[in-house]
Amino acid sequence: MKKLRIALIGAGQIAQVTHIPNFRKMEDVQIVGICDKRMESAKAAADRWGIPDYFEDHIAMIEAVKPDAVTVCVPNKFHSSITLDAAGRGCHVFCEKPPAITAEEAVQMEQAAVKSGVLLSYGFHFRHGRETKLIKEKIDRGDLGIIYGAKAQWMRRRGIPGWGNFTNLALQGGGPLIDIGAHMLDLALYFMDYPEISYVCANTSRYLGKSASAGLMGQWDRENFEVEDSLFGYIYFKNGHSMSVETSFALNIKERDIRNVRLFGDKAGASLFPLEVYGEDSGELSDSIYPHMEEIDRHYECSRNFVQACMGKEQLLVLPEQGTYVQQVIQALYDSAKLGTPVIMSK
Repeated sequence: MKKLRIALIGAGQIAQVTHIPNFRKMEDVQIVGICDKRMESAKAAADRWGIPDYFEDHIAMIEAVKPDAVTVCVPNKFHSSITLDAAGRGCHVFCEKPPAITAEEAVQMEQAAVKSGVLLSYGFHFRHGRETKLIKEKIDRGDLGIIYGAKAQWMRRRGIPGWGNFTNLALQGGGPLIDIGAHMLDLALYFMDYPEISYVCANTSRYLGKSASAGLMGQWDRENFEVEDSLFGYIYFKNGHSMSVETSFALNIKERDIRNVRLFGDKAGASLFPLEVYGEDSGELSDSIYPHMEEIDRHYECSRNFVQACMGKEQLLVLPEQGTYVQQVIQALYDSAKLGTPVIMSK
């Protein structure tokens, strides 16, 4: 059986906790190399997982082992340049989310994939959940009617990561919006089918990240906290529909974590986590719940879909142009918060 030859760029936590174990479960995948700017990290990962070659430079690795595809598991700042390098050398690319730091970079990544005739996808793994699939099917059947409003939420009470680069603006491009909020934003836009945007407005805060001491995800460096600790935004579409966005690493709320997408349609509404649908039946209000929905490993399904698409057996669920759209919204939200005014979007 022909196997897809994959190499990993970045030997950090996401590669070793998620990508490598998932690829090792797939009989049609062969991991042929791993690289990291810290050679000792690449060697340690190669030794741990039995990967035949390790490198310090991703271009040297691609040219040496000639993989069919690569995964990009590095800080956001380097997503674009590495994707361009890999696509330009004929590799399919699975890039962790967000696509990049700026909308311009995402456009360049999409164009590079098209030019080279390779696949490009992003790690928006919540797209692969059973809840997402069921709600999308209901929307496509018209069960919810016209989706005229949505709310995308991922808010943590005191969930500032005490490790990695999550509070480093230069490396990450932002805080909770570009990290966790991007997942719920992606889902909401997917359900609303990416309508043309009229304007975006947002505001951010940076109070708790600089002053709070109690945390639920380890201790962070308050002196060098450079990103927002919360963002609240609003998107108005040219068709008259709208979406609100609420996301935080740290916010004084009761709940430890709130993660959800809410949809408002003219026939029914829905809440994704847990999955519920609110509507009307025979002249009476009715609610539908799904208490026995089987859990699924969304990360695994995301990687599996990419592999199968590379082998010509499935269609990609997360498309590069969708990633570009999400990145444009992320940038517009940040730009609006920085400028203190709405950002008018052009087509």
